[in-house]
Amino acid sequence: MEESAKPGLRIREGDCVVLKRDEVFKAVLVLRRRKVIFEKQWFYLDNAIGHIYGTTFEVSSGGSLQPKEKMEETTTDTKEAGTDNRNIVDDGKSQKLTHDDIKALKDKGIKGQEIVQQLIENSTTFRGKTEFAQDKYIKKKKKNHLRYDTLAQMLTLGNIRAGNKMIVMETCAGLVLGAIMERMGGYGSIIQMYPGGGPVRAATSCFGFPEFFFNTLYEFPLSKVDSLVSGTFSSETLPSEPEYNVPVEEERNGSLDEKQTLTQETEEESSTEAVVESNETEEQETMDLAAEDTEYKETKEKGNKENIREKQRKQQERRRKLVETAALLEEKNADGLIVASRFHPTPLLLSLLEFVAPSRPFVVYCQYKEPLLECYTKLREKGGVINLKLSETWLRNYQVLPDRSHPKLTMSGGGGYLLSGITVTAEKVQSDASSLEGQKMEEPTSKKRKLQELHC
Repeated sequence: MEESAKPGLRIREGDCVVLKRDEVFKAVLVLRRRKVIFEKQWFYLDNAIGHIYGTTFEVSSGGSLQPKEKMEETTTDTKEAGTDNRNIVDDGKSQKLTHDDIKALKDKGIKGQEIVQQLIENSTTFRGKTEFAQDKYIKKKKKNHLRYDTLAQMLTLGNIRAGNKMIVMETCAGLVLGAIMERMGGYGSIIQMYPGGGPVRAATSCFGFPEFFFNTLYEFPLSKVDSLVSGTFSSETLPSEPEYNVPVEEERNGSLDEKQTLTQETEEESSTEAVVESNETEEQETMDLAAEDTEYKETKEKGNKENIREKQRKQQERRRKLVETAALLEEKNADGLIVASRFHPTPLLLSLLEFVAPSRPFVVYCQYKEPLLECYTKLREKGGVINLKLSETWLRNYQVLPDRSHPKLTMSGGGGYLLSGITVTAEKVQSDASSLEGQKMEEPTSKKRKLQELHC
């Protein structure tokens, strides 16, 4: 397991690091006594603090990390190798150890390297493989989505640059949003559309952006898009905060009831004092306790009121930002639109394109091509877009080694599909088409007139 970054820098608490295990990566925040689960294994990052980035760790008992010293490639006792693999048949019967046997070895506490050695010894075809194939076998046994090239194509097709006004709708935990923010460098404005109660930016926080980057970030709920398009959106349609006023009144009523109860108790005690003068000491203690109880309740009530005011202040700030974001969208001059969502892209794209200026790019990502085909057809029927392209992202990784350079056989099969295009003004397109048709209709008439003049 590795934390990859610039060499020489040391890991500190609060840093965001990238865990790497073979070809699997995960970004996590370094905090003490925080359990991290990665590749079906849990551990703590406490011992990673203070080590240099790029250090390789191994997980010991109790989930603690221990630096692993670099060792030479494991040399097996039996280093017999064949000349080629033409006679190797993958019939699934070459390995004598079953899944239950391997699980039993793990339960006994046998380490991974020893298990690999037993797998080699129980393989009937291992000695017949070439030396290179043997090394690959060992690495394979040691191993127990939005692709980066797809993300790069989205940024390029969307013409993401500093100073843009971008609209983003994504459900990738903020990964696409963070990539756009990084490309824009804190200049311009980004409007994040989100479903549900609020935007998700777990991956965005891992980029380590400075504070001013977030000053250009706005957010707007998808549930309010229809009202914004239809022109019925207003600040009154936003969720108000009357619910916070109800508990205040209830608390006030409750405190009044408590005061009335205390008053009645005081009156009863005073009447008792008039009848029985010998209990003055006990009554004084009761009065002191009642005073302390009243003071405690007043302090608690004051704290509750402060919490309620703070919540109201935050919601008012949120309402103000929503109104400000709505004003930005109503300008309908966004420089681009990026959609990478688990929802069906057609209704999202058709509604959000209303806020994009003409001659601006848009990109839609989907893991499957069928939703994008439907979206492609709807856009062609509606008009207002040109240069529509539906493409499949494809990436081939190559292994480059002496005498064995070739494409990797276990590479990713597909990185999803992209639908891209450019917005135009639909009215102008229709008027231009009608004028062209009019010119075509007029040409035969003028030719007929010239022919008539010649005959005369």
